[in-house]
Amino acid sequence: MGVKEKIKDIPHLPGVYIMKDASGEAIYIGKAKDLYKRVSTYFQQRSPKTAKRMSLLENVKGLDYVVTGSEEEALIYEASLVKEKKPKYNVELKDDKSFPFLKVTLNEKFPTLTITRKKLDDGSRYFGPYAKAGLLRNAVGILKNIFPMRICKKMPGETCLAYHIGQCMGPCVKKIDEKSYKEIVRQLILFLEGRKTRLIQELTGEMKGFADKKDFEQAAVIRNRLSALLEVSDRKTADYSSWGNVALKLKKILKLPALPLKIEAFDVSNMSGKEATGSMVYFNNGLPDKSNYRKFRIKNVKGIDDYAMMKEIVHRRYRRLKEEKKMLPDLIIIDGGKGHLAAAYEELLRLKLSHVPVIGIAKQEERIYTLGSSEPLDINRDSEILHFIQSVRDEAHRFALKYHHALRRKGFTNSTLRNSKCNAFNAR
Repeated sequence: MGVKEKIKDIPHLPGVYIMKDASGEAIYIGKAKDLYKRVSTYFQQRSPKTAKRMSLLENVKGLDYVVTGSEEEALIYEASLVKEKKPKYNVELKDDKSFPFLKVTLNEKFPTLTITRKKLDDGSRYFGPYAKAGLLRNAVGILKNIFPMRICKKMPGETCLAYHIGQCMGPCVKKIDEKSYKEIVRQLILFLEGRKTRLIQELTGEMKGFADKKDFEQAAVIRNRLSALLEVSDRKTADYSSWGNVALKLKKILKLPALPLKIEAFDVSNMSGKEATGSMVYFNNGLPDKSNYRKFRIKNVKGIDDYAMMKEIVHRRYRRLKEEKKMLPDLIIIDGGKGHLAAAYEELLRLKLSHVPVIGIAKQEERIYTLGSSEPLDINRDSEILHFIQSVRDEAHRFALKYHHALRRKGFTNSTLRNSKCNAFNAR
């Protein structure tokens, strides 16, 4: 499929586009509020043709794109990709010193996040450069809501407005110690480096740890940060224009009987066994189809038993499909390693559906497990196959967490109402 034919499939969504040469190397990376409109302009006859653009278009033989949740997120992702790939035609973004950077002042006891046009050798960590200062300011506003670092140039010694509205943890009045503050800074840097999946996993583990210790106040702080991060991530799903190639490679490496055009992925979420939930997301031709997403409230498992929970939701899903004689997926992806995969397959066997292909992706190692082998598949960490499977898994994880948090909020509200009614009754 030629580049112009691929443009027809590009969505009207914000994101980053990657133009490639005949060897598959990225030669230009850009961001857009509307991917379809932006990429289309390159190939319109009436668009102005500078010498640089003419040279670029002569060399473009391939095109990929990634959809993001917002134009601000696209801006940050574009800069990180340009820094990583160093595309030939992004010279102006790499070399022009007038473009702004994000600066994390790691040389300070309580670092700040600021925008600067000067990159100094001062012990700070710099990200960028970024092409749009206005968008960058909006992005910083979003980041400061998620990672409440101080915004003052000098420590005032008294609480400021930012502290009272929840945009600062109050290090100036010792409301947070240096170690806890540096942890927030570390998490911000993970986000700016594009390692959002790892950050979400870490925050989820932290939240569970505090809850297990009965430190519900700290668990709530982490929960709120996680919810804000999920809000930013809600619309972000990796979107591959090269889906046909990915599907063919998946079929080959997983030895599938057919192309994996319809994929279902499962995840479970719980905190100390409470409000346990499961999720299933559905991908059709490489894209998420939210109308076919399903959520499960765990009914038959008491306590913490992820394997039993996975068995329950897999059984409920495919028993229903069998009963209703509906089409089965071409591939099932389980969020988990060998144990979770074995649990899911056991239920498929019980339902006489062992012919449906199923794989697992382990959280920590990011390894793919298949049936009949104790060793993970030998897949390059940078391969588009692994990236696609990760994106499907991440979407299942996000959807499960979102439902889990909704149930917890509902339970907290109901408990508060019951207590209020009891107190009112006792006061009579």
